Amino acid sequence: MDYKKMVDKLEEELPEKVRNRLKERMEEEDLNKEEAQKLIKNTKESYKKARFEAGEAFGVVAAQSISEPATQMTMRTYHVAGSAQGVEITQGLPRLIEVVDARKTIKTPSMDVYLEDDFNNEDGAKEVAKNIKETKMGDVASEDRVDLLNLSIEIDVNSKKLEGMDLDLEDVVGKLNKGRRKYEAEIEGEAIKIEPKDEDISVRELQRMKNKVMGKHLKGIKGISQAVVTEKKGSWMIQTLGTNLKKVLGVEGVDPTKTVSGDPREMQKVFGIEAYRNTILKEGHKTIKEQGLDVDIRHMMLVADMMTTDGEIKAIGRYGVAGEKGSVLARASFEVTVRHLTEASIKGETDELNSTVENVIINQTVPVGTGMYEVSYEPKK
Repeated sequence: MDYKKMVDKLEEELPEKVRNRLKERMEEEDLNKEEAQKLIKNTKESYKKARFEAGEAFGVVAAQSISEPATQMTMRTYHVAGSAQGVEITQGLPRLIEVVDARKTIKTPSMDVYLEDDFNNEDGAKEVAKNIKETKMGDVASEDRVDLLNLSIEIDVNSKKLEGMDLDLEDVVGKLNKGRRKYEAEIEGEAIKIEPKDEDISVRELQRMKNKVMGKHLKGIKGISQAVVTEKKGSWMIQTLGTNLKKVLGVEGVDPTKTVSGDPREMQKVFGIEAYRNTILKEGHKTIKEQGLDVDIRHMMLVADMMTTDGEIKAIGRYGVAGEKGSVLARASFEVTVRHLTEASIKGETDELNSTVENVIINQTVPVGTGMYEVSYEPKK
């Protein structure tokens, strides 16, 4: 079937890029005449919806389209994902603010860890989760005591938990004795004894040492406090509380092409600025959608583009997009008015009055819609 002729007839209705993509899809999917006509019809309708009028103030429309529904968002900060032992993740308005403010530290960092085909089953997922979740000494201890007579620490270990982590007492003692330390650990029956190297240690210092020992890393990846195995549409995945994307991508069984972090800045560190843009887009749109609100994804795309257009991260706020506007009056209208006007006066800045805000301030025609054009009429002499 000659798809090329069918598509070339649409020269006046669709741009070249859209027509080329249409041809590719038709050839890839090997459509019959009826299916091809249906695809053409859907493409034409989608293209008509995607267009906007020349001079349309789509920045204002995007801001309004995101902000108005956001006021309807519930202030429920967390939701539980996964099985009975859930992972609590920030949602709703606090999460949206986190995303558009480009926060350096987010309240509940998390990851969606996807698995390679060989591990894409319940047992495989549990095995990977076991290797990812951080295990500390306190997680396997059933009881701890400070012996004030002998100035030592005794820790009873839960053998079932130890077995579940694929560890034994020798492994634990080896981990405790690793690196620079002020104590010596040894096995004593079914327990572990910690002897301080300093014989004149005080009780307070001994208590601090016990807390340090209980927080000692034994297994897994630092920073990941929970790893919940879940099944979605026949595919197994792990949702974590805490994030360490670089290390997780190196774990056997983890699919590095799909695994993502919910922290946009970490995505940028590992994969670059485009990954940061995609994370803002995905997380922002997902947060709005989870609240039952219908906002067109293209509004969020514009926000994501504005935050990353220079190849650097910019928040939507006084220290980012709004604070770096070229117009003095636009900056002054946002926040700290006097400071902006004073600094502009000192530097001798001029305002070209090219955008919406500054023209509203001085009561002049706004350069959007019909206000973009100056039409004059010269009658024939």
